[in-house]
Amino acid sequence: MERPSLEINLPDTHEEGKLYVVDSLNNLNKLNVCPDGSQHALDEEENTGDTGENTAGSNIRNQRLFFVTFILTLIISLALVSFIIFLIIQTRNKMDQITSRLLSEKKNIEELKKMNNMILKHLNQSGIKR
Repeated sequence: MERPSLEINLPDTHEEGKLYVVDSLNNLNKLNVCPDGSQHALDEEENTGDTGENTAGSNIRNQRLFFVTFILTLIISLALVSFIIFLIIQTRNKMDQITSRLLSEKKNIEELKKMNNMILKHLNQSGIKR
């Protein structure tokens, strides 16, 4: 009348995997059962045990990932800001060129109007005398 075992006897290499699964389930249970205030005490307790090394390594990896992501975000932001500044400067230069062209064309138009008025006056004077 022996009770059948629910666990499968695996070689020692799988023991770490079993422990990891059990620790993960325990952590999940603690997250679901414990309120936010007591979670900090549980985290400190975990860091002092054997799984603390895994948690610390994971923490370091998370910090590195955050740092790399932060640096990449800063670089991309700097590149975008530089590109926008470049576009603003180029637009300003083009506007200055267009403004100078318009001013020169305005002067040319005014000169043409003066010449047109002089020609019309001359034609009117010569046409009236005939």
